[in-house]
Amino acid sequence: MSRVRVDEGSEGQRLDNFLIKLLKGVPKTHVYRVIRSGEVRVNKGRAAADTRLALGDEVRVPPVRTSEHAADRSGEAPAPAREFPIVFEDEHLIAVDKPAGVAVHGGSGVSFGVIEQLRRARPEARFLELVHRLDKETSGLLLIAKKRSALLALQEQFRQRETGKTYSALVLGQWPASKKVIDVALHKFLSAEGERRVRAVDDDDADGRRSITLVKVVKAYTTHTLLDVTIKTGRTHQIRVHLLHEGHAIVGDDKYGDFDANRALARGAAIPGMRFARMFLHARRLSFQHPASGEVIELQAPLPPECAALLQALAPRPTPAASKTTLTP
Repeated sequence: MSRVRVDEGSEGQRLDNFLIKLLKGVPKTHVYRVIRSGEVRVNKGRAAADTRLALGDEVRVPPVRTSEHAADRSGEAPAPAREFPIVFEDEHLIAVDKPAGVAVHGGSGVSFGVIEQLRRARPEARFLELVHRLDKETSGLLLIAKKRSALLALQEQFRQRETGKTYSALVLGQWPASKKVIDVALHKFLSAEGERRVRAVDDDDADGRRSITLVKVVKAYTTHTLLDVTIKTGRTHQIRVHLLHEGHAIVGDDKYGDFDANRALARGAAIPGMRFARMFLHARRLSFQHPASGEVIELQAPLPPECAALLQALAPRPTPAASKTTLTP
């Protein structure tokens, strides 16, 4: 039998979530079983799974056996310690500029991500939790809370759509400047290989969830268009599927993109001297209210060097005036 004192990092957390995190490898069904049986006590009294823990509470935890799966994983190498480029940091939160190709957390075949590496790099940190998520292939601004109070406040802002997020996306083809709103329902499903995928569906499809994306042309090229994209709903792969639905896949998208075009660009066959082997989707701007002061914070993350270099290599689309032929009498 062990007794654990609730610290600032766990203050306000539900008892079940506290135990699931504390007892890594123990099946959730067993966690709920020991709570229901009364073997878990909070301040010497029985408590329900949804009991909110307060600072200084004493939680009595019975001895439990971890699952075989967890034991098998115990031999895995721990996540390497790694810091990421810091855009903003104070005692409440961190904003990092996440590189493309790095998952935000472990799971689904990924051993570790940003949060596990950051925790290893900062062993003295009592609390570090992801506020929101970015796809592994997407780069840009990612918020991490350093206090539970900050986590809850920021996550509520994301739920209420009170944050402002703008992404830079380079798409194939010439995006029509008049197309500024995409209001198309999305449906999430598993492929035959068990991979999570999303598709656009008709509005009357019972399985679809309404999804809204705002699009603005930033710069037109002869073969591509650079867009500013803002999402009004936060669906899985929303930007990628919405832009594809309009006939303009994101450059380098290995799930929904033009695979031949991606391969040619990665090999340097599409643009002489230029190899580009990632998805061109970057969370460049994020605004939110500071969880403590209420001040509006607006953060910017410049395009990664490889994205900026690709834009430099593309030929701008001529303006209508410049494309007219002047006739001499």
